[in-house]
Amino acid sequence: MVWRDVPLGRWLRTVGIAAAPLALALIILAALGLIPFGAAALTWLGLTIISAAAIYWLLGDLLRTKRDIELMARGDDITPAGGRSRIGRELAQAVQRLERESRERTGRLVSDHDGLKRALDALPGPVLLLTAGQTVVRANRAAKTLLGGEPEGRDLAAVLRNPDVIAALETAAQTDSGQDVAFTLQSPMARYFSAHIEPLRQPAADGTAIVLALVDVTAARLSDQMRADFIANASHEIRTPLATLSGFIETLRGPAKDDRQASERFLAIMAQHAERMTRLVGDLLSLSRIEMNEHTIPADQVNLAALLATVTDNLEWRAKERSVALTSDIEAGLPSLPGDSGELTQLFQNLIDNAIKYGREDGAVRIRAWRDKAGERDILVSIADEGEGIAREHLPRLTERFYRIDTARSRELGGTGLGLAIVKHIASRHRAELSIKSEPGKGSIFTLRFAPIAAE
Repeated sequence: MVWRDVPLGRWLRTVGIAAAPLALALIILAALGLIPFGAAALTWLGLTIISAAAIYWLLGDLLRTKRDIELMARGDDITPAGGRSRIGRELAQAVQRLERESRERTGRLVSDHDGLKRALDALPGPVLLLTAGQTVVRANRAAKTLLGGEPEGRDLAAVLRNPDVIAALETAAQTDSGQDVAFTLQSPMARYFSAHIEPLRQPAADGTAIVLALVDVTAARLSDQMRADFIANASHEIRTPLATLSGFIETLRGPAKDDRQASERFLAIMAQHAERMTRLVGDLLSLSRIEMNEHTIPADQVNLAALLATVTDNLEWRAKERSVALTSDIEAGLPSLPGDSGELTQLFQNLIDNAIKYGREDGAVRIRAWRDKAGERDILVSIADEGEGIAREHLPRLTERFYRIDTARSRELGGTGLGLAIVKHIASRHRAELSIKSEPGKGSIFTLRFAPIAAE
């Protein structure tokens, strides 16, 4: 039972505790004959009533103050109320001041938290704040994009499965010093990172004890690899035409100096070699550019049917040179693909041009595009020729740089050995799967499967 703001039982117990000593004192005075028993009883009754009223007011004020503090602790609003006693009024004013200061402090903390979150999200590189036990306290937008999902509250080992990073974190925690470590993420394609780990001198209020910052060095790594490949492969490819050009120049300056017929023949051969080197350099630059951007998914939308039609029209003249029939079977209503129009044009141009060059003369090249009936959302594009086919042992290496099955024939037809490498890297950037089926004597089929992709 509650009597207004004060529980009746608690009030009665408190009044009893206060009245008992008073009653004992009056009984002793009456027993000693200092005051009559009747006067003692009336005095006790009057003082008890006054005490009961005072206790009721004071207890009510204290209980209201207790209730307000509990509401504040839960973050609820309190209703301002004046106390019935002077102490109650002072307590009410103190609680109101405390609530006002608490709200101001909470507002500042929320503002600081939002500011920190916006600042972290604005950073281009992934940043994770960790506890001493390697639990993720906070991750910025770049880290969530890289790792996927919401890593907050999870153990770092479950989010970033790399033993080198975990070992460096443990070393940083033990030595209280910053650590740098390089590591690689393999899915969905190889990406290279440099991680800097910095322990805090004192853990933050939210438990943050370690800051982990990641820097994507994929572009620099690929650039270094491309330079190494250029030195190893391009120098070999260029050496032969350069030697040929040097020999012809020396001949034209010497024995064939006045031989017009020989000069014309040599100049024609020199022009072919110069053109081949030009194509080689162009393909190398193209491949370098594609590899530099391979880890970023294109954001534009491409009309696949229109793009295939344009590529086919542009290669019609080459097909007529070899009496090859180009046929297209494009399913109606294909959706647009996220992609780079220029790169996809280069991809299909390389595949169709190869099918024309290496296919059977007077044969056919068939271009198909359709939506996968099983996957429903995947789009497949295939280019089939009627050439000599490719032996099984060559299939895994076809997309390697400068790999040729028949080097002499490839060079005769103007190939640089980079066409399928370019196809592979463009397909990788568009998260497309390239498959090759071929059987000697029955031609080859190059198929690309484009799955729905989301921007990274």
